[in-house]
Formats: sequence, C-alpha cells, structure tokens
Amino acid sequence: MVAIDPIYRDFKLEINSRAELVALVPALRAFARSFYRNPDEADDLVQETLKKALGSLNQFTPGTSMKSWLFTIMRNTFNTAIKRRLREVTGSQQDVAEVGPSRPASQEWTIRGHELETALHQLDPDFRQAIMLVCVMGVGYDEAAEICDCPIGTVKSRLNRAKAHLLEMLGEKSRDGMLEAPSSPYQ
Repeated sequence: MVAIDPIYRDFKLEINSRAELVALVPALRAFARSFYRNPDEADDLVQETLKKALGSLNQFTPGTSMKSWLFTIMRNTFNTAIKRRLREVTGSQQDVAEVGPSRPASQEWTIRGHELETALHQLDPDFRQAIMLVCVMGVGYDEAAEICDCPIGTVKSRLNRAKAHLLEMLGEKSRDGMLEAPSSPYQ
C-alpha cells in the first residue's frame, strides 16, 4: 500500500476547493443581487466574499456544502458593511449617480418586473434573503436555514411574510398573480 504524502493531499484538496469556488461564482453573483440593486455593488460584494473565502480556505471542512459556506461569508460580509455604513453616514439617501436614465417599458412584463425588483429591495433584508434563496435560487429550506443561521421554521415564516408583503406592495389580491404560477385546471 502506497502512503499519500500529506502535503500532496492538502495541495490536491486546495486545488479541488478552488475549482469548486470558481464554479459557484454565478450563484454568488445572483445571491449578491438580492442584497444590492446596483450591479457594481453586488460585484464588489462577490469580490470581497471570494477574497475572504480564499484567505480562509483552510478553514473550510471538506465534505460540507461549499455553497452554504460561501453564502454565509457573503451574508456576514454584507451585514458588516451595513453596520459600517450606519456608523459612517455620508451624503444623501439616494445619490445622483445611482439614478439611471428613465426609459419607457415596451411591454407590461417589463414594467411588472421593475415593480417586483423595487418591491424586493423594499423588503426587510431577512425577508428578501429568504425569498431570494428559496424562490429565486431554488435552495431547500434546510440549506436556507443553514445559510441564514436560523431554524427551518423561521425561514418558512420569513418566506410567507415576504410573499405577503410583496403581494401587498404590488397590489395583488392573491398569489396567483406575480409570485406563483397559476394552478392548471387539468391537474
């Protein structure tokens, strides 16, 4: 039996972890958009998350979910940034640079999409995180609970309240409108 050199094993593990990390960049970018409306700020959050993850890659436990680990780092990085911004308030609520040029929507779905995006960003961050993880990214309740660092019941509650708030903000009477596909009479 040939013994594997521990240095080689650690090197191979780090290479595999880095490859998995690179493969998860699109998911990180999508998750970062749930925190920031501005794509540049979302990309900065992804970059900061990757920097922290690479710096502490030796702390990652092989066999666990790299995605959950990265999402937790991202959420903690976002929370830290928000706390820092609250301490260091400068400028107005909405800078002129954040206001994009207005353009008329060509179709009703484009308008509804913008309304939904605006409503999502008005939600409490915990509610927005739950709805983005479960409804947009398709993460299961158990993994969402791990990422949010809370019980599964809390994730379900946040999701339900987030949907209710979105329906109210969008002026919808039922969930058969914007948020969920209508049920088919043929089922």
